Amino acid sequence: MIKRYLITLLLFSAAGSVVYGYYQSYSSNPWTRDGQVSAYIVSITPRVTGQVTKVHIDDNSQVSKGDILFEIDPSLYQATYHKALASQKQALALLAKAKNEEQRALNLEKRTPGAIPVLTLNNLSNAVETSSANVQLAKANVEEAQLNLEYTKVYAPTNGYITNLSLREGSQVVANTPVVALIDEDSFWIEGYFKETDLVGVDVQDTAYVTLMMHNNVQLKGHIKSIGFGIAKQDGSTGNDLLPNVNPNFQWIRLAQRIPIKVTLDERPEDLQLRVGMTASIKIIK
Repeated sequence: MIKRYLITLLLFSAAGSVVYGYYQSYSSNPWTRDGQVSAYIVSITPRVTGQVTKVHIDDNSQVSKGDILFEIDPSLYQATYHKALASQKQALALLAKAKNEEQRALNLEKRTPGAIPVLTLNNLSNAVETSSANVQLAKANVEEAQLNLEYTKVYAPTNGYITNLSLREGSQVVANTPVVALIDEDSFWIEGYFKETDLVGVDVQDTAYVTLMMHNNVQLKGHIKSIGFGIAKQDGSTGNDLLPNVNPNFQWIRLAQRIPIKVTLDERPEDLQLRVGMTASIKIIK
């Protein structure tokens, strides 16, 4: 009988030691399964309005910085550019005419003082300044028209992946309205949410180990890039009749809030592709 109690006591002691060891490990090295792969999403936005004539990309394709993504019908912008060039030539001709008339009047006034009224000389000088300003305006219009013509070809601003593409030839795009989503392949990080009580003593640059649900046999090493400084409060927001929303809680239970942290991977296997939204587990080594 005593032997049975002794064995039971030893089993409970061993189990307690294991549980205590896990608790110590968890308290000193916080861990969460609430992690997710994130990256910056670049919204590709055309700068001019028009019909799409060519699409050079496919859905879920990889592009490099500077690759052409799609083209917009340039005919209207070519006409505007040629019109601006013509206006510039006209402004230059009027400036030359104004300068010739002013110079002629100045030469005559030099040979015969008083032959040209002062008011006329002033008007001729003003005409030259006005023509010069018109030339500058015409030059700016040419530059603007040339830019708009160049904007009919849309290029990738960074390396990345095209996702959820619905753009097709013949589609009408509007200036400053996003039409293509590009995931920046050089910006991936892992975002995790830890209880505030688990982050005591955790600092930026602490080592972190990440395990992806899709690749649970691979452990990725990284470091903490940043720790969030705030989260949105749930109580106190305005509800119906301009009254505050207050959620009921239990006085004997105090739930710890979760704080977001960002983990940057130190290195990544070449055959492992990160995808935005993948589930991850994160363990921090203090």
